[in-house]
Amino acid sequence: MADSNITWTLSGFGDEIDPDPLVQVAVLKALGARHIEVRSAWGVNVVDLSDEQLAELTRLLKDAGMQASAVASPIGKVDVSLEPELEVERLRRIIRVAHALETPNIRIFSFFRGEGVSVESTRDAVMVRMRALADEAEREKVTLLHENEKDIYGDTPERVLDLVESVGSSALRLAWDSANFVQVGVAHPHDDGFAMLRPHLDYLQVKDAVAATGTVVPAGQGDGQVLKTIQALAADGYAGYASLEPHLDEAHALGGFSGPEAFGQAARAFAGLLDQAGVGTR
Repeated sequence: MADSNITWTLSGFGDEIDPDPLVQVAVLKALGARHIEVRSAWGVNVVDLSDEQLAELTRLLKDAGMQASAVASPIGKVDVSLEPELEVERLRRIIRVAHALETPNIRIFSFFRGEGVSVESTRDAVMVRMRALADEAEREKVTLLHENEKDIYGDTPERVLDLVESVGSSALRLAWDSANFVQVGVAHPHDDGFAMLRPHLDYLQVKDAVAATGTVVPAGQGDGQVLKTIQALAADGYAGYASLEPHLDEAHALGGFSGPEAFGQAARAFAGLLDQAGVGTR
């Protein structure tokens, strides 16, 4: 049973609610969150924000009393055949955003591959690119949070572990996403992957999925064993971020969308699981 005093910091992907950051902030605050995961604002991805847009976003969040839990970057959502320096340069632009928003956390991925290209054949190229990203992160004192996305190298627990252990950088840590594991055929994400990845896990992304169809559903309504993961994290003293990423309306290569109403449904479903696990939020 979790310690009744344990609390996690609730956050969420603002652009899952609305393109306008003012609406994003209003809905998150109504749901009790004082943190936001920033992927885009005004329909502009974080990697493409101008200096003026970044300054305005920073001011808006500060005025609203909101802090950024992470920058949800698209780094690593490109083909592994591209030159490594191209993604390092994009990371430098993302680091500029993270510094402005005063968060050390940057969500990243471990590279797509071409049609017909085996995942095993990309391993060395992936490791070279991830090491280059980690080197940049170490210099800039930020933390890269690898998300186990579909169709990248690190999509199964075994390859995620290979990735983080092989790169071996204190600047490369893990974000756990139960739904994505389900969607790549990991039948029981918690049972099959949690214990091996927990030593490297710093961040929880909250969504669930149905194994038979791959459909994303609110936490606890699919096959992602989300409650078991919450209970295990609470039992071992996790006190970090839990970021809502519902994907209840649509999903695409660079993200997803829910809208205010569905986002609220996802938040309430997650709150119910937290209640069962004896976890509070702040």
